Amino acid sequence: MSTPFPFTAVVGQDDLRLALLLNAVSPAVGGVLVRGEKGTAKSTAVRALSALMPALDAVAGCRFSCDPASPDPACPDGPHEPGASETRPARMVELPVGASEDRLVGALDIERALAEGVKAFEPGLLADAHRGILYVDEVNLLHDHLVDLLLDAAAMGASYVEREGVSVRHAARFLLVGTMNPEEGELRPQLLDRFGLTVEVAASREPDQRVEVVRRRLAHDDDPEAFAARWADEEAAVRARITAARELLPSVRLGDAALRQIAATCAAFEVDGMRADIVMARTATALAAWAGRTDVLAEDVRQAALLALPHRRRRNPFDAPGLDEDKLDETLEEFGGSDDEDPDPGPQGPEGGPDGGPEGGPDGGGGLPPQSGDEAADATVPPQGDGAGPDAGRSEGGGAEPQPAGPGAGEQSPVRAAEPFRTKTLSVPGIGEGAAGRRSRARTEHGRTTGARRPRGTLTKLHLAATVHAAAPHQRARGRTGPGLVVRRDDLRQAVREGREGNLVLFVVDASGSMAARQRMGAVKGAVLSLLLDAYQRRDKVGLVTFRGSAADVALPPTSSVDAAAVRLESLPTGGRTPLAAGLLRAHDVLRVERLRDPARRALVVVVTDGRATGGPEPVATAGRAARLFAAEGVASVVVDCESGPVRLGLAGELAAELGGTAVTLDELRADSIAGLVKNVQGTSRRAA
Repeated sequence: MSTPFPFTAVVGQDDLRLALLLNAVSPAVGGVLVRGEKGTAKSTAVRALSALMPALDAVAGCRFSCDPASPDPACPDGPHEPGASETRPARMVELPVGASEDRLVGALDIERALAEGVKAFEPGLLADAHRGILYVDEVNLLHDHLVDLLLDAAAMGASYVEREGVSVRHAARFLLVGTMNPEEGELRPQLLDRFGLTVEVAASREPDQRVEVVRRRLAHDDDPEAFAARWADEEAAVRARITAARELLPSVRLGDAALRQIAATCAAFEVDGMRADIVMARTATALAAWAGRTDVLAEDVRQAALLALPHRRRRNPFDAPGLDEDKLDETLEEFGGSDDEDPDPGPQGPEGGPDGGPEGGPDGGGGLPPQSGDEAADATVPPQGDGAGPDAGRSEGGGAEPQPAGPGAGEQSPVRAAEPFRTKTLSVPGIGEGAAGRRSRARTEHGRTTGARRPRGTLTKLHLAATVHAAAPHQRARGRTGPGLVVRRDDLRQAVREGREGNLVLFVVDASGSMAARQRMGAVKGAVLSLLLDAYQRRDKVGLVTFRGSAADVALPPTSSVDAAAVRLESLPTGGRTPLAAGLLRAHDVLRVERLRDPARRALVVVVTDGRATGGPEPVATAGRAARLFAAEGVASVVVDCESGPVRLGLAGELAAELGGTAVTLDELRADSIAGLVKNVQGTSRRAA
């Protein structure tokens, strides 16, 4: 077994270390979500924490780690007789992103059911993690239904399994830790709220600290055992402090003054529900115990707010987590009692490591800087002078679009997007086999069972009834004598399940002069932002191609970070000609490359334009040929018609016909419009079953 990097040797990252230690002291805090860029010691710190967890006593032979002093009366391996117990280190169980539901919660032991004819439960990772640590790296990439199961078990302290004739309940109390890189996509706000604490981590910009990080990492890699031995005393001190804080925790008093501050703080920041109040109370109590005190002070409440509230302040998926510390201090001062007299913002106690201790403090952070996503949206729009005239149609269809001289002339500052709205559901026709999501029909590992088939390759989800049905006629010929079935490989049947998949939603946005009118572009951006919100909720990947002037640009390559697409959209300038063909060809190239990377993920192309095409030789004919490439390959598409004014030329509808898709107006895109029911993208997909 490799020697982990010592927890106390982690340089800086005081917020991260403090949050982990508070959960080690009091798992009831509810776990911690660590958000940060790659290479910031997130996984290193989490894995190092397991070595600090005090050893535990468990019933010998119990697969569910029951405490011999108070065994679970409902333990599937029980009842346990008083007697044999074993002392072992607390486990750290890692949940892979690609884990199945069976692996997480457990399932029927198929081998024993078929061979012995008995109904037995095979425990999952939740049982393994009981009384230990459950670590999920890249939790934002975990399937939503697994996150729901995981967080429900963490909140209830138990796992309930009701499936395939198995009804089991077992204890599942663990320290839940998730790490994620926000660039790869966000968690839904509902799921963010289920994590007790959240910390933001970033690499230090101080050269001396970066030098020390490299020095320690190299020393550990060269000789892990010797490096760990150098930090053994510090590790032992922190381990002893965790044990002492756990023993002190029941004696900590949460007074009325601290409770008033907690309630007032949660109310002032308008967090939803009561979970934030409860988490803050538990965190403040753990902070006091970690500091060796039996009373919760105002400084504990402040630190608890900085750890428990930032991620609960998100009002929509594109808001960055953050907390206004000035407002926090004003609230604590207004509602503070006698506990408010000590201005020290960090818990007291001995240092836990060579870098000033993992407990935080005045210089150790503990909070997040106020963040705002409105800077780009506050840009003003100068008077329009690019010469963009009224709707005039495509250049070959009756009148040319007025154009500025020069390739960069006429560019306008970004226009702020209109308020987003709930959109109609746009889906890809047919049945796919892509990543689990919430948009289009697909054959998935999860969902309702619709049938059975012979497995293609490795069997991943057994259809028990179909397998028994296939094996039953051959039992006499196979010489069956006992209660179990004689099953051959040819009898096995794979369950066919239908659910929903996430798609690649590629936006192709016209940013030319014909779209540049202030109110018009604001409405267009509002529509795209609304579709981005819908893509976020349906767990899609998104990409953004824009075209204006004489070329098209990939403003955002396909990514799971819908937030990044929203930022690029806000800063999108407008002006110039309308190279529609260039935009379509660039989008086609993006899809070609992405199809090689992820062939199972089907694409939905959303073209946002008024249908004009100008610039270059035969712009309309060239755009038509480019559009027919999508139709020939069966790519699902929809054109959002942005044409305005009393006279409409219907160019967007013609483009949609050439794409083999459908056209919707901005008004029809709204879910509450009177234009009709849900619109499915018309056309066929070559990869649809």
